[in-house]
Amino acid sequence: MSAMTDWLARASDERARAGVVRAADVRRNPQSRPGLLDLASNDYLGLADDPRVREAAVAAVGRFGTGARASRVVTGTTAGHAELEAELADLTGRPACLAFSSGYTANLGLLTALGDPGTLFVSDAHAHASLVDGARLAKSPVAICPHADLAALERLLREREQPRAVVVVESLYSVLGDAADLARTAALCAEHDALLVVDEAHGVGVAGAGRGAVHAAGLADAEHVVVTATLSKALGAQGGAVLGPAALRAHLVDTARTFLFDTALAPAAAAAAAQACRIVRREPERVAALHRVAGVIAEAAAIEHAPGAVQSLPVGDPRSAVDAAARLLDEGVVVGCFRPPSVPDGVSRLRLVARATLDPERAADAARQAAALAGVPA
Repeated sequence: MSAMTDWLARASDERARAGVVRAADVRRNPQSRPGLLDLASNDYLGLADDPRVREAAVAAVGRFGTGARASRVVTGTTAGHAELEAELADLTGRPACLAFSSGYTANLGLLTALGDPGTLFVSDAHAHASLVDGARLAKSPVAICPHADLAALERLLREREQPRAVVVVESLYSVLGDAADLARTAALCAEHDALLVVDEAHGVGVAGAGRGAVHAAGLADAEHVVVTATLSKALGAQGGAVLGPAALRAHLVDTARTFLFDTALAPAAAAAAAQACRIVRREPERVAALHRVAGVIAEAAAIEHAPGAVQSLPVGDPRSAVDAAARLLDEGVVVGCFRPPSVPDGVSRLRLVARATLDPERAADAARQAAALAGVPA
């Protein structure tokens, strides 16, 4: 046995003992099992199956082909990319937009393009892995701020030695489901001459009538606020974006490695997301329906109602969470099972995700069943 093979075997054994083994299981895919109740996917508004979004993607394949063929700075930019960027900017109220191949690459590209030894990154302790990785790769000093601790944030900004600072938060956090206080965070950043990067992966299409939490907080025109987003959640497509001042967009086109050296987003995904943006603007009742279902799930599970689609049900140890998720799957309900290191506070969870197209009564029954398996008192 080679040294690498031996190391892989030991690592596998350690994950098994810790109860953090994962699997890409087709049985959890609702499209593969008709009748499966989906409380796990991020298709918050049900737009991935919307006929108008499907038709936009099909039309783009007919016009542009199945792939972009090259990076955006070679031949990969199509009229579909320009249309997507215009629609996203309009939806969120931001002055400019640059589309990436995923939300992960958008975060990596943005932070690495902003980083250097003279820039301090101050990252919330619950920031997504893509933000953590971007900060690590940026060749900048990094300070981790306790989750949602604005006093600690103010102190870190006030005492920094670097001339520039970038504060990194999420608008709606993906595991706990809680919301950042964007108004106060942005005010602190303005006071201390810091740039605020807000990951709106779970905010666009969900918060502020679908226009995002930054827009809802009255920060759409704030020059010191930058938004990153994914197109694969509420917008039902694929890809990512950075939204902010035109000068930042120009900087990223020239310097963001995940933009320069990556094949452009597939035109079909761009067209689908652009259509989804139009639907979100025209049909705010979809967003309202999402929040009604989220409230029903939280009430049925006897947990605090989180402000977005994600309702977080604490379970405890990883094995109990895995067992509860497996038993629910056997009953025809798929939920998210989050265990270390995916949970920032070390508490394993079942993540119950609301969608606008769910039947509230069926969602409530499943939430009560999940709570019972998790040991939550009725």
